[in-house]
Amino acid sequence: MQALLDLVATLDKPHDAARVFHGRGGLHPGCEHLALDAYPPVWLLTSYAPVSDEDLARFGAALQARWDVIAPGEPLNWVFQQRDEVRASNRLMAGSVPEPHVVQEDGARYGVHLLRGLNHGLFLDMREGRRWVRDWAHQHPGGKVLNLFAYSCAFSVAALQGGAAEVHNLDMASGALQLGQRNHALNGLNGGRFLAHDLFSTWGKLKRLAPFDLVIADPPSYQKGSFVAEKDYARLVRRLPDLLAPGGRALLCLNSPKLGSSFLRELVAAEAPTLRFVARLANPPVYADVDAERSLKVLLFELPR
Repeated sequence: MQALLDLVATLDKPHDAARVFHGRGGLHPGCEHLALDAYPPVWLLTSYAPVSDEDLARFGAALQARWDVIAPGEPLNWVFQQRDEVRASNRLMAGSVPEPHVVQEDGARYGVHLLRGLNHGLFLDMREGRRWVRDWAHQHPGGKVLNLFAYSCAFSVAALQGGAAEVHNLDMASGALQLGQRNHALNGLNGGRFLAHDLFSTWGKLKRLAPFDLVIADPPSYQKGSFVAEKDYARLVRRLPDLLAPGGRALLCLNSPKLGSSFLRELVAAEAPTLRFVARLANPPVYADVDAERSLKVLLFELPR
């Protein structure tokens, strides 16, 4: 893990939640299974392969040495997550984790949870997507937004902070939407609506709520019994023209290393040919990958006026 240890030796004390080391991009040979994130005041080391106790001790010693330099006198807090695509174990390695644990990103506040579950309440790779949504809302004050697969509603927070009038957050997991409601409360936001429904049995309700100026879709790539991108994304895309206002935008996200951006572009061309491709949003620089098509894809489409 030498590349990770070299990075640790240069760390600054973080303010916002952010990824600081992304081995999975393939640019750090030998560290492809490792990622390091800052969720102040806690560091999170994630591994997608087994890590020896010796290597964990080396990492912990390196992090402690750097922390003593950049935050003298403050306790070091770090968590280790061993995970694969469907399960995880989370271990507190040093210090403690606040409860509740609230982090910041671009002035917004989000609740996170590092000691339970696979995900943590805020997907750090979507930072640029949230910035785009906030900027779009600022340029379209009073806009109406539909946030599909809303999870903890971070896109909704960004939209409302930017000036959207209302955001309808839909997720089949009511627990996720409760996280979203807390995130709205943390930021003093009104205008959020929360729908705990299965998307594919809710089209009639959504069509009655339409039209929307922006539709955001950030589905899981594979979630058995819920959403499988290869077969279910088409069912979503073909409905978009009925949900969008003329001139409306659709922000479609895909986080599968097996499916490139051409998958989404070809899908939209086949299932919703009235939509025009606009751009692919850049990912945060730390998420650089040897192959950009393996990394997160965030594509923007428009329904012409």
